[in-house]
Amino acid sequence: MDNARGSIFMVIAMAAFAVEDMFVKAAANTIAIGLILMLFGLGGMLIFIFLTWRRGESVFHPAILSRPVLLRAICEVVGRMSFALAITLTALSNASAILQATPLITMLGAALFFSERVGLKRWLAVMVGFGGVLMIVRPGLEGFEAASLFAVVSTLGFAGRDLATRAAPLALSNMQLGVYGFFVLIPTGLALLLYSGDALYVEPVALAQVAGAIIFGVLAYNALTIAMRTGDVSVVSPFRYTRLLFALLLGIFVFGESPDAITLLGSLLIVLSGGYTLIHSRRIAVAKLNKLSAKV
Repeated sequence: MDNARGSIFMVIAMAAFAVEDMFVKAAANTIAIGLILMLFGLGGMLIFIFLTWRRGESVFHPAILSRPVLLRAICEVVGRMSFALAITLTALSNASAILQATPLITMLGAALFFSERVGLKRWLAVMVGFGGVLMIVRPGLEGFEAASLFAVVSTLGFAGRDLATRAAPLALSNMQLGVYGFFVLIPTGLALLLYSGDALYVEPVALAQVAGAIIFGVLAYNALTIAMRTGDVSVVSPFRYTRLLFALLLGIFVFGESPDAITLLGSLLIVLSGGYTLIHSRRIAVAKLNKLSAKV
């Protein structure tokens, strides 16, 4: 049940993240990416502060200085900034496709740092999904842009964030982690803004787009945190692949992107690999329960 619940929350998070990306990409047409990160971080932080206070929790907790939380903050900055640049400079569907390598990195980290047992069949399923990603990206061939390397870097950042979330002290709630995660984007955006020297002017439409990104970003962030704290990381993480499907649909209907047959086939492989991972995990869990029941 924990694996099923974690997987559902992962799908919800990926859908919300895709909508957030859509708003960020649209807003980046008129305002600087550094300003977007600042506003996004500020809005998300204020929402999570309110939710934290509503639960009667303290915003400042001693565990904020623990190694996993600090590592999580660093990975958050790397992942968010790199992916924001990727979706701004490249097609949304292309950047999202590259991001789907994150589960493979996360599963490797879970096996190394959390001693989670990952069977051969699950590894093969994830490798099939990763093969689908390569079909979409086609590195070294036409369609692969240098700016896509920002998306590659973001996979490392997000994988590190997810693993650090798993290792974060249980004394910290999902709301508190949300406060810290969005806070680090404020100085990051400011530094990027100062470096680029872009203007601070914000058009009303762009401001509304950033507000939309904040709302869906908070929803996605909370759902992702719940997912990573529920069930096995190696089971939940492959459902990140669903983000690609949502991104493809938004890319087609919002930004007029036209994925070809190979891209669609790669997307199908990604979805099938994630679905097989959950089905295989549930079969193992049912078999274990039946075995225990037989002994009783």
